[in-house]
Amino acid sequence: MNETAVMEIGREALWVVLITAGPIMMAGLLIGLAVALFQALTTIQEMTLTFVPKIIVIFIAIMVFLPFMMTEVVEFSRTLFDRMIALGIN
Repeated sequence: MNETAVMEIGREALWVVLITAGPIMMAGLLIGLAVALFQALTTIQEMTLTFVPKIIVIFIAIMVFLPFMMTEVVEFSRTLFDRMIALGIN
């Protein structure tokens, strides 16, 4: 295995991490923005108001996007194992 193959695998691994974490991070970002806007408009500065909705929305996002995330990770793993078999790496 040469440096190019290692860099390609690393690039693909980072891409899979971004693809799988993206929907969850976006959900947290959007709910955080909505709660911050609500707090600014109502002048309510309660700390739990930002924490609890984020946990709930992120949990729901994980439940919704889990099949997609698992598919991406399994597909990456299969291609990685196929490369290992093709190169004869034990």
